Amino acid sequence: MPTTLDLLDRRVVRGWLTEHDGAALDRLWRRADEVRRAHVGNEVHLRGLIEITNHCVRHCTYCGIAACAGPIPRYRMTHDEILACARQGRDFGFGTIVLQGGEDPGVTGRFVADVVRAIKRETGAAVTLSLGERGDDELLAWRDAGADRYLLRFETSDLALYRRIHPGLPGLVSDRFERLLRMRDLGYEIGTGVMIGLPGQTWDTLADDIWAFRDYGIDMIGIGPYLPSPGTQLAGALGRELAAGPDDQVPNDELTTLKAMALTRLVCPDTNIPSTTALSILDPSAGRANGLCRGANVIMPNLTPPQYRVLYTIYPGKASLHETADVVTDRIIAIIDGLGRTVGKGPGGRRGRNE
Repeated sequence: MPTTLDLLDRRVVRGWLTEHDGAALDRLWRRADEVRRAHVGNEVHLRGLIEITNHCVRHCTYCGIAACAGPIPRYRMTHDEILACARQGRDFGFGTIVLQGGEDPGVTGRFVADVVRAIKRETGAAVTLSLGERGDDELLAWRDAGADRYLLRFETSDLALYRRIHPGLPGLVSDRFERLLRMRDLGYEIGTGVMIGLPGQTWDTLADDIWAFRDYGIDMIGIGPYLPSPGTQLAGALGRELAAGPDDQVPNDELTTLKAMALTRLVCPDTNIPSTTALSILDPSAGRANGLCRGANVIMPNLTPPQYRVLYTIYPGKASLHETADVVTDRIIAIIDGLGRTVGKGPGGRRGRNE
């Protein structure tokens, strides 16, 4: 059994990831919650998510909206549609609006800059972008327009595994760590994350992932389970090919995801960590609450109109596909209230950096 939760190093993190003793895990949960309370407080920040496009030029082998995912219905939201969702987030009191989408050249740099300016002007909220790997010109234009943060998940720190699941574009090598550091240089808060239980992800790899969060000083960290998307390569033959041995392959279950979240809170005390939608798929009754009790301090209610939300199928089983944003938001606030926590006010940036 690991002996400490106060002087973590990569070896100790690796040990805790494979811990199954109930009493030891209770210690881990308590300590992660204590560190969360001490460093980011009892507020849970709500960030309104708008999935603005499901077009994508990438061929990521795990993603249900990748270019290789087949003839799925595609959409792009208009400027006015996006702004209407952002206004709704403002009315709910959200301090951040998140624009997420596939890596879509049809969503141009000028279009995004215009949308960001409009959101800032009409809502005063922070704006987070998650639109794939973009060049310096677009990143600079969006920063100048008022974008505050950028999310780009590195998915795994194992470079060989990364290249198998995330092929580069012709003539371009994908280096998400380089892009993240470049975004930081441009003034963005940077966010990233990993999937738990990717075929080929070992316990050593996952420990390295968590340590990479610490080494790169990440501002926002999303950790969720790998949910196989039907028809993708990773859900089929490629996944079977990449899978590690039975003693080494990390499972894509709730317990392992929660352990990774708790350990991330301990090694990155003041970062922002969401309780992800994917957790609520594994455990519809308590997934999000469990995440909030294991170190998380952010939830991202979905503001995407239902007619588009059902088409943004990055993984299967997404909850609340046909519910309106107010119903989803009320349910999330009830979870927060039930835990004795409060809904955060303002942009909710990383403490000591943007606030």
